[in-house]
Order: sequence, then C-alpha cells, then structure tokens
Amino acid sequence: MKLNRLLLAQMRAATRSLWRTGPAAPAAAMQQALKNAAAMQRVAQRQMRDFAVPAAAPSTAVQPPREHRPGIFVDGHHVNAAGRRDYKLYVPGSYTGTAAPLLVMLHGCTQDPDDFATGTRMNVLAEEIGCLVLYPAQSKGANPSRCWNWFNAVDQRRDEGEPSIIAGMTRAIMETHAVDPDQVYVAGLSAGGAMATIMGTLYPDLYAAVGVHSGLPFASANDLSSALAAMKGDFRRSTTSGQPLPIIVFHGDRDTTVHPANGEELVAQGARHLASPGMAEPGHVPDGHAYTRTLYPDDDGTVQAEHWVVHGAGHAWFGGNARGSYTDGKGPDASREMMRFFRTRR
Repeated sequence: MKLNRLLLAQMRAATRSLWRTGPAAPAAAMQQALKNAAAMQRVAQRQMRDFAVPAAAPSTAVQPPREHRPGIFVDGHHVNAAGRRDYKLYVPGSYTGTAAPLLVMLHGCTQDPDDFATGTRMNVLAEEIGCLVLYPAQSKGANPSRCWNWFNAVDQRRDEGEPSIIAGMTRAIMETHAVDPDQVYVAGLSAGGAMATIMGTLYPDLYAAVGVHSGLPFASANDLSSALAAMKGDFRRSTTSGQPLPIIVFHGDRDTTVHPANGEELVAQGARHLASPGMAEPGHVPDGHAYTRTLYPDDDGTVQAEHWVVHGAGHAWFGGNARGSYTDGKGPDASREMMRFFRTRR
C-alpha cells in the first residue's frame, strides 16, 4: 500500500508538470517515476522473501525409538568385624532411581559372581523387571574352594560370621540405592543355597523370601565331617522354631553331590506350620526335563513353599546358560520361577 501511494504521488506530480511545461518534461518525470517504482517493488519483494515465515512441511520422518541404556556390573566390597568380602552389583539399564526389588545371589563352590551371573542369566531377567542383583563373593582365604561356610557353627548365628557380612552388605546396598525394603530376597546354589537358607532363617526381617537350588537345610551340619554326611542325605534336623520361611526349592532327583532328601527337608521346614498337605502338579519342558511341582498354600491360598523335583537331572542350575558352570539348559527355568515366586512375597 505504501508503494502504491508513492507511485500515485509521482504520477500526479508529472501531470501537474505537463500542465505547466508541456509534454517533454512530464514524460521524463513519469519514466523516472516508473523506474523508481520498479526498483522499490524489487526491494519490497526481497524484503518479503527475507522475513516471511515458511510454511511447515508435513512431517514424514519416523522418530527413532528411545535408546535402551545398558546395565552396569560394578565391583565393591564390605567390611565388618567378621571380615571382608568383595561383591558385584548389577544395576539394570531399566533402573530409574525409584524403589526397586533387590535379589542377593550366593554362588556355589568354585564359582564367583561373574560365573554365577552368566550361568543363571539372572542379570538378563533383572533387565526385564528392573531388579538390582547383588552377588557376594566368597574369598579363597575363607574357603579354598570358595564355598560359603554353611556348616560352621559361627556361620549359623545372627550377626556373627559370614551371615553378618552378607546381611551388612545387603543393608549397605539398600542405603546407597533406591530399594523397596519389602522386596529383598536371597537365593543360592549348593553351598550358596545352604547359606541362603541360613540368611532367610536368621534375618526374616530383612529377606522376604528364599530360593534354594540344590542346597541344604538350616543347621544341617556343624563341622566338615557332618557336612559331608549331610550332603549324602544324613543331615541334622533343626529344632529351631522361628517364623515361617517362604521358600522355593529346586532339586534334581539324580543329584549325586547333594542328596535330594535335603530339598525335601527344606520344604518341610518352610511349610511346617501349614495344616494342609502339598498339591503336586506334574509337568514337562519341551525337549527338556519332566518335573513335579508341589505347592504348599496358606489358609488364604497364598503359596508359602514350592518344591520342584526335576526328574533325571543332577547338580546344576536348571534353565541356565552353558557358558556358566554347573548349569543345565533343559529347564525348567529356575531363575524365572524364583523371581515369579519372590514377587508374590513382601
């Protein structure tokens, strides 16, 4: 509009000049006005191009999925009056800093946290559910074969020996990470399973449930010779009457290292307060082992104990990864079943 008014003013001036001076001068003035108008038109168009807001093009690009952060496997150690033990802690990439479950995994003889984590595949499962996994490491100084000393009297008492170290380590992780105190569990294999039973029995205020794979009952031995007898099925039966022990037990009926009778006694201790007998459910893993799963429910239907007897199986973690020691990949998946059981207990 401003440009049109300026051109109109120049044309009027040229017309007035025509009346005063004749046609020659106004013609030149009009030509100059037209030139000026054309120049101003080009400037205006250039300014419009420079300051115009481009129209938004329709978006056709697919947004890439959010990158999944990998979990971290960190080293640490814990020290108290009973000694020092190293550990590894798995923090899944799905951990957001909100209160998460914590599982303490106790390895068997000759194993270490890396081997045990690989064989059980528990870190893979932890990624799915956002669970922290703590792997205490037995030292060769405490036991040359890296066995947890479940058969020593001092290691069967609360706040003494190895139980005090493992409990202290558990509490330390709970202080440095966001952990739901109602979802702290302990599990183990063989000697680690025996120690897991000790931890659940001595610290029911800390651990909500216990998982024992090919392990032994609480206080089933008090020295090395009685430990060897217990592993053959000749074990001491504890007279301790503590709180009920929510427990899931796996044992192979062809285990020649730890007699299957130990698994039966573990479940008997965990379900001793129940009035009703267990309910047996046979099953079979495709291209794998057959098994019998026996459930022991409370009066309200909550399963207090589970006993998995895996037929034709020996001394190995069922459903495990062959890259770890003492594993049997033919199932059932002990890690997943333990975690399922744990999540029902708080």
